[in-house]
Amino acid sequence: MRPIPVIGDPERYIDSAFVDSAFIELKSCDLWDVKMLYPILHMDHAEEKCFVRKEMYERLVKAAGNLPDGYRFRIWDAWRPFALQHELFEKYSVDIIRDFHLEELPEAKRRAAICKFVSDPVPDTKVPPAHTTGGAIDLTLLDPEGRELPMGCGFDAFTDKTCAAYFEAPEHVQGAEDEQVRENRRLLYYAMIDAGFTNLPSEWWHYDYGDRFWAYYRKQPAIYEGVFTREEIHG
Repeated sequence: MRPIPVIGDPERYIDSAFVDSAFIELKSCDLWDVKMLYPILHMDHAEEKCFVRKEMYERLVKAAGNLPDGYRFRIWDAWRPFALQHELFEKYSVDIIRDFHLEELPEAKRRAAICKFVSDPVPDTKVPPAHTTGGAIDLTLLDPEGRELPMGCGFDAFTDKTCAAYFEAPEHVQGAEDEQVRENRRLLYYAMIDAGFTNLPSEWWHYDYGDRFWAYYRKQPAIYEGVFTREEIHG
């Protein structure tokens, strides 16, 4: 299978041409299993339902069709209310600073390092955190027996192993187990990329369509603005 390319982290990108796109609630089916993790992790502002934009839904169906027979996605997170994004940033910043020894960095550099793992909760619907748009999704793969495929590290881990292309480096592949992880990541990556998504390179599980990360890598306008509350989705 094709290697995952090594690409840089996205930069701030503000070009937009927003569209009026409906939200669709995803429920478990033959194509994917929905297991929203933040309610399980007892986040105060966790969203229990899984919402994505209509165009993302259509491409997710296509991506599921790119998987081998019997395989399907497990979806961990999609649209987030702004309150949850703020909660995650505050909670995870402490862990990231500790695990990566960022205490001595200047504030701007420290915040930039943190933002590789969790988006800055900037309250701007025109240049919003990706997950508040309904255009970002966190997911993994299930085998035909319903087991999560080994991916080398867990969701929301704070380690260099979260980088999608980490196991493409020969020095990071020490045996058959690492080789299988590399193939599993490639399977997820190209199922999504070939359906029109882009990947956030610092997170193997994170894919985008229509938000500012997708726009940055596609060099075209973002089509989804931020939607910060559940009431706005249903409004």
